[in-house]
Amino acid sequence: MSIAVPVVLAGARGHGHWHLDNIRRLQDKGIVRLAGICELTPLSPREIPEGLGAPEQSADFGALLESTGARIAVVCTPIPTHTDLALTAARKGVHLLLEKPPAPSYAEFRRMADGVAEAGVACQIGFQSLGSHAVPAIRDLIADGVIGEIAGVGGAGAWARAEDYYRRAPWAGRRRLNGVDVIDGALTNPLAHAVATALALAGATRADDVTGIETELAHANAIESDDTSCVRVRTAGGREIVVAATLCAEDPDDPYVVVHGSRGRITYWYKQDRVLLQRAGHGPEESEYGRTDLLENLVDHLRDGTPLLVPPAVTESFMRVVEAIRVAPDPVRLPDDAWHLLPGERRRVVPGVDGLVAAAADTLALFSELGAPWAFPTAHPKEVSS
Repeated sequence: MSIAVPVVLAGARGHGHWHLDNIRRLQDKGIVRLAGICELTPLSPREIPEGLGAPEQSADFGALLESTGARIAVVCTPIPTHTDLALTAARKGVHLLLEKPPAPSYAEFRRMADGVAEAGVACQIGFQSLGSHAVPAIRDLIADGVIGEIAGVGGAGAWARAEDYYRRAPWAGRRRLNGVDVIDGALTNPLAHAVATALALAGATRADDVTGIETELAHANAIESDDTSCVRVRTAGGREIVVAATLCAEDPDDPYVVVHGSRGRITYWYKQDRVLLQRAGHGPEESEYGRTDLLENLVDHLRDGTPLLVPPAVTESFMRVVEAIRVAPDPVRLPDDAWHLLPGERRRVVPGVDGLVAAAADTLALFSELGAPWAFPTAHPKEVSS
């Protein structure tokens, strides 16, 4: 019987709670063991899920990795800290599950990815949607020509976040903090899965797969980053990918990615692992798929060489999008008459934005091209060299 792999979790509050629960699930299966928690303020016993015992806690990540004998580190900390923490683990020979986005700039991403590779440790990037069995199934449908020639891929995310969401941490909703890049926008963090999944289904995951990027970034909330945005990516294969997202939806719904073909379309609701195939001459076909947990996949990789599902190389094109958003002009502030506050929920809503997000994914058009009432005077093109 295999010995449970000791794991240290850096960042156990906020989204880190999900990782605590997932580690508990895998610990119950005898796959991993929570050996330590790295937080600036230790978790109280009631903050640690039942069944995880009393793991060692420390604010010193490097020292904790050494004292616990950790073999894997899960890093779920503020975006600007990812690279340095990943390299700290790599230098100690500790393998990584690094939350998305992996870094706030392409330069930081390269520093992380190159350093991890040089150290010879495995690194998995936390795009859970890419662990879905729906992704290879859709790729097979595309390769088999089931929906004909692929014209492009759209992505739509209409979510809602209360104003308090941007007060949860000093870096929330920021492009930069104390001179350091953060780039905490709708497309780069909460709806980053839509971007990464669209790129994956388009077969454009590497940096040199991207030939051009256009961004339209805006915000209704009192933040400096974007909460209502769209991006168009052009690929070396001649495909277009348009992903539109908002955190100011009227009626929040599950995000999805849609592959447009000459004889049909495939829609993938990535949070549900649900796929709808629509094609000429056939009735609609709906399927649901399983999902491989990324931490479990990392353990399997270490034990028997199972290929990693989301190594850094698979996120290069996503990081090109992050970089384009980073260097774009600051997001446009939507005029006061373009949004209103829902008092009961304390969140800002942009009327009509749900339809615009869906239309962008459906037509591969940007907000300005769809005639948004707060249309941008110009898109911000960013050509990307190989």
